[in-house]
Parts: sequence; structure tokens; C-alpha cells
Amino acid sequence: MQMLEVINEQDRKQFLEMPIPIYANDENWIRPLDKDIEEVFDPAKNKFFKQGECKRWLLKDKQGKVLGRIAAFINKKYKNDQPTGGIGFFECTNDQNAANFMFDHCKNWLKERGMEAMDGPINFGERDRWWGLQIEGFQPPLYCMNYNPPYYQQLFESYGFKPYYYQLCYAMEVKTKLQDKFYKRHHEVSQDPNFRFIPIDKKQLNKFAADFAKVYNKAWAGHGGGKQIEERAVLKMFKKMKPVLDENITWFTYYKDEPIGIWVNLPDLNQYFRHLKGKFGWLQKLKFLWLQKFGSCSKFVGLVFGIIPEFQGKGVDSYMIVEASQIVQPNSKYSQYEMMWVGDFNPKMVNIAENLGTHCSRKLATYRFLFDQNLVFKRHPMLT
Repeated sequence: MQMLEVINEQDRKQFLEMPIPIYANDENWIRPLDKDIEEVFDPAKNKFFKQGECKRWLLKDKQGKVLGRIAAFINKKYKNDQPTGGIGFFECTNDQNAANFMFDHCKNWLKERGMEAMDGPINFGERDRWWGLQIEGFQPPLYCMNYNPPYYQQLFESYGFKPYYYQLCYAMEVKTKLQDKFYKRHHEVSQDPNFRFIPIDKKQLNKFAADFAKVYNKAWAGHGGGKQIEERAVLKMFKKMKPVLDENITWFTYYKDEPIGIWVNLPDLNQYFRHLKGKFGWLQKLKFLWLQKFGSCSKFVGLVFGIIPEFQGKGVDSYMIVEASQIVQPNSKYSQYEMMWVGDFNPKMVNIAENLGTHCSRKLATYRFLFDQNLVFKRHPMLT
């Protein structure tokens, strides 16, 4: 076996198409858009190249048959107890030797660059994409969510990877009646006329981008290694989301006209993209527009839910949830709701999700492998 770096167009094509035989008989698999994967490895489109390094390889046997693929990367701002690199975009035949060969190659590449551990499978980018290995709840993946055969768990754990944290997704039927305590807290909060709950307006993305940044930076920045987000970055994100943004499922909460809470959701785009077979040229774009207009999408997906610290623990979460239910439950085109993953190290968000009447729809794991196996392995610290 040999590892060959992806350097030309033919290599890139093989990298993208390598998983197809693995999932040939898996009706749940939705082929990711080629463009979404390629953007990760394009320095012109991925800002993380400014602070890191990334390589990807194909594993081939002596006859030139592709047995697997993998990427390794270093992000200088990825803070941990020890210098920790990442691996991702792992695909492999059901062969432990082949998997070990790729893991060893990445470990050596990372060690040469001063790393002492590797996490995977993760993304050379933000955590909302391509993060974690699916270990429970195998069903069609959400957009840009990792999906894999069950045997991948054994490939990772037999090599020596250990769960650094688990990623939990929660889902519910849209028509599910909320617990009485939500309505009670909603009533209490809504007695104060200074509270307002309003949907996003595509015509005012500048305003909502600024409000999002305010809430995000108060609620998350500096907490658990989070960083400040710039208003222009949010605006860029909103503009990119605009073609698929449903104004009826993304909301902002205000107190005396100051933003205090955000809840960002999108339609489950993979219900459209599953028909495009990984491509997104002009023909697929036309098909996507047709599917948006005439097709059906039964699920919407929670991306961000947050409240600034000053209003946490005061019933604002219940206020937001009930206000949202009054919009989406009557005659909604959506029948299902699923949240993007919550880390098991975040008990507050896990509690909110479980109290909604959800069930755990899928479970992923972010694994860690310490190069020095004599060191004590530590799980991700709990957030308080």
C-alpha cells in the first residue's frame, strides 16, 4: 500500500468519487456536493489556510486500486492541552490494516510539525461542517454533516482513538405539544412589553447581521475557547444563506430594542441536494431552484440558539420557544425539526433540547489519539 498526495485534477476526482462504491447499497447516504468538499482544500476560499496547513491523500494498493482517502491539518488557533492536529474526510474499505496505514501516515505528518495528538474526524474549518464520526442513529445526514458506515467506529477505536466528546442531535415532530412549564414561563416573560420576538427580514440583512454579532459575542466569545465574530463575517454568511433562507424559521429576540437572543434555522437542504448526485453546475442549480419551488422539504434544521448572559435563566428561552411554536405549528409545511449537534460537554443546551420533548436522533463522536500513549487521556472539559 502507498499514500499518494492529491495534487492534480485526476487525484481530486478520485478523492471525491472514492466513497461511491462504499455507499452503493446504503439508501441513507447522500453524496455531498463536490464544491463543498473542494472549498475546504482551496486556500483562496478557506480562511483557515492563513493560520494552518492541510494535505490530503489517497491510499492505493500495488495494482493502483483506491482503498481509502484521508486529510490531515494543523490549525494554530485550535487550542488544547497539547499541540493537537486534525484528520478528516476519512473513507476506507472495511480493512483495519488500510485504516491503520492512513492513520499512521497522518500521525507521522503531524508529529513532524510539532503536534502531540490528533482529533478526528474533524474539519479544516468551522465545527458546523464535517465534524465527528456517526456512531448511532444512522439516517440520511443533514447538509454538510458527516455520515459513515457503522464499521468506521471499530476502525478508529481499534487503532487507539478514544472519544474526546460526543455530539448529540435532537429531533421532534413539529406538532408536538410543549410542556406546560414552557407556556407558564412564556406568559410571565410576555407580560413585559419590552420583549419582542421577530423573524429575520431578507431586506434588512445588514441590521440582523449586526444584531447576530452582538448576541453571539456576548453569549459565546471567550467561552470555551470561542472567538469574537465580526459583523462583516456574519453579513457574508447571511448573504450566502439568502437563497435558501426561510424568513419564517429564523428569529431574533429584543429587549428595549436591544438584541438578546437568536434562533437560526434553515430548511433541510439535503432533501434537495440528494437529487443532484454531488454536482452543482448550472443544470443542477436549475434543478435545485425547481425543487425549491415545486418539491417538498419536510424538515427544518436548528443551527444556532443563544441568549446573552444577562437574560439567561430568566425564562427567555421558554419565551422564544413558545413564540416560535405559534408560528411554525399552525399549518406548517414542515413536519419535523432537528437540531445540529450539541456537545455532551454543554449540559445547559442538552437540558434545553431534552425538555422540548425531543429524542436523540443521532450521535457522533469526536475522537482523540495521543501520540504518547503513556499520557493520561482527558475528556473535553464541561462547560458551566
